[in-house]
Amino acid sequence: MVVLISYNNLKNIKMGLSYLGIFHTIIGIAALAGAVAGFIKYGKINLGVLSGKIYFYTTIITSLTSLGISKHGGFNPGHIFAIFIIFLVCIAYFLYAKKERSGRARYFENFLLSFSFFLSLVPTVNETFTRVPVGHPLAKDITDPLIGKTLLILLLLFIGGSFYQFIKQKRINKSVVIS
Repeated sequence: MVVLISYNNLKNIKMGLSYLGIFHTIIGIAALAGAVAGFIKYGKINLGVLSGKIYFYTTIITSLTSLGISKHGGFNPGHIFAIFIIFLVCIAYFLYAKKERSGRARYFENFLLSFSFFLSLVPTVNETFTRVPVGHPLAKDITDPLIGKTLLILLLLFIGGSFYQFIKQKRINKSVVIS
């Protein structure tokens, strides 16, 4: 069976995204998958394993590509999020690479990576809920209560996860002599 895609159907498939937006979305999904895989397996984003490396590099690429995207024109809060996320993951990487023997650095590394993940979810939820399903999105705009409730749940998960990571890291630090 041959499927013919008209120009109008192609526009619907793209959901109003530019080619940069499509690339950004695909790389962003990879970043989210890397983070979720790390949370499931290690309880954190672990930069020493493949899932953590995927998260780090694809988050940098996603954040950089978001600087070239603007739904409303010009520099906006999403761009500030992207720059801040790059800053967070770079500091976390510095702590991972240069302070490998510091138990205290692990607390900050874990927090910064988790915080960067949480911040990445804010525009992800906004964009997804206002675009999907195509033609009848879940939310009309970013002020929709569904978006607010979803972000509140994610904030509570972030806070709970951060406490979990702190307690887990404290146990690790006690069991390993770290100078």
